[in-house]
Amino acid sequence: MTPTDAPKRFYKSVAVAPAGDAFTIELDGRPVKTPARAPLQLPTTDLAAALAGEWDSQGETLDMASMTLTKLANVAIDRTPGNRTGMADELAKYAETDVVCYFAEGPTPLRERQQAAWTPWRDWAGKTLNVVLLPVEGIVAAPQPPASLEAVRQHALALDAFSLTGLSWGCGLFGSAVLALAVEQGALPAAEALSLSCVDEDWQIEQWGEDADAAAARAVREAECAALQTWFDALS
Repeated sequence: MTPTDAPKRFYKSVAVAPAGDAFTIELDGRPVKTPARAPLQLPTTDLAAALAGEWDSQGETLDMASMTLTKLANVAIDRTPGNRTGMADELAKYAETDVVCYFAEGPTPLRERQQAAWTPWRDWAGKTLNVVLLPVEGIVAAPQPPASLEAVRQHALALDAFSLTGLSWGCGLFGSAVLALAVEQGALPAAEALSLSCVDEDWQIEQWGEDADAAAARAVREAECAALQTWFDALS
């Protein structure tokens, strides 16, 4: 969307208002709705305030791409309730080929860095969530214990729609169910999870340097991780 195509800001005031047991965002006194025309109702005042901040920070035109929390809330309300099983299955697929399980055959310094970064979180997943995943050498996929994959599914299905939405999004950001679960559980900051997911990428940058496109893509992911952290902090 070009700046001339972007919708103009159509409101002056932004406020958080109670909506039964939930909270909503009001623009000039009118409650916001989702793209599916459902009421945009948030489970906590902190999350409502965070979304209100996104709406209030807009300029003369609306930069919808910058409103990450609002987009997540729309997904949580419009899409997640009808797709819980599919999302849980997708999380289990990530666990089946989780980045924290795949160690390089070489060079040795990279492998040692991977082991130091990832082994503690694989151990955490086993002890905390009964998600026991086995390390693999090389890039060829290897089967993971079915009970562990089922544990990922059951954990996901037990979450409310907002937590499940954040977990699913984090899994895509990190390429790792283990790291996303650690963030969702409050055991690992999202920024640190991103760093852990980029061990291979950072190794390559150290060897060959970083181009501008890769740096820009990394900056986008860092901003998304900051939003994910805000999401889970506001839900807790």
